[in-house]
Amino acid sequence: IERANFFLHNIVKVAKRGEKVEDRLISFLLHEPVPDGGQWDMLINLVNRYGVVPKSCFPESWTSESTSRMNFFVNGKLREYAKALKALVDSGASDEEINQKIVEQMTVIFRIVGICLGVPSETITFEYYDKSKTYNCIGPLTGLEFYQKHVKPYFNVDDKVCLVTDPRPSNPFGHVYEVEFLGNCVGGRRTLYNNQPADVLMKLAAESIKNGEPVWFGCEVSKRFASKNGLQDISAHDFENVFGVDMQLGLTKADRLIYGDSAMTHAMVFTGVSYD
Repeated sequence: IERANFFLHNIVKVAKRGEKVEDRLISFLLHEPVPDGGQWDMLINLVNRYGVVPKSCFPESWTSESTSRMNFFVNGKLREYAKALKALVDSGASDEEINQKIVEQMTVIFRIVGICLGVPSETITFEYYDKSKTYNCIGPLTGLEFYQKHVKPYFNVDDKVCLVTDPRPSNPFGHVYEVEFLGNCVGGRRTLYNNQPADVLMKLAAESIKNGEPVWFGCEVSKRFASKNGLQDISAHDFENVFGVDMQLGLTKADRLIYGDSAMTHAMVFTGVSYD
């Protein structure tokens, strides 16, 4: 829902800059207005704004585990709404008129998502037995209160940073970068990337796991993933034996990024590391 609102405000912003629908920027934004997944800074925005609740207090729905149809409906409405907002901007409508239109549009988006995922209650009461089998009851609390009182003292999302390894010559290591229009909350934290060499990422990930903290990460999965064996490795498949040509390393990582042959496609968690 927040990301849909973020998208609509971005459409207004680029329309005011004079961008045309046919231009690459708006075409890219319209390609998938609200995709699944996201970036670490997006999670920080949501946790700091709404908090968290135990899974038992807001269980999964069928749609939360199979989101494609919901995304289809939401993205379709957002493209429709983008057209309406651009028309308002082009006609010289006031900011008040544009914001009122976004409120009307977001009412529909909220209803669609609420029907598909359910609407969480404003407060939760969490009952559980601790390790000594003593009954405990927490609440009623809002999700934000639950996070601040019972999660943040042990795991503060603001203490984490997002590291990437982008070897393109245009993005030297040792600098922080952001992608324009990539985010999920209007007025929220920007999506930032601290660019470091791959060996630094591997070293820090291993140290974090060794110290008892798993590591969230995103990478390109489908090309080099052998799902039945649970392997992610460029040698997992012998494509050269089939096609008689190298199918893996024809481009460097930098070239794959520049020529559109690679991108992060899936987020996962490292929970273990093996030392030789």
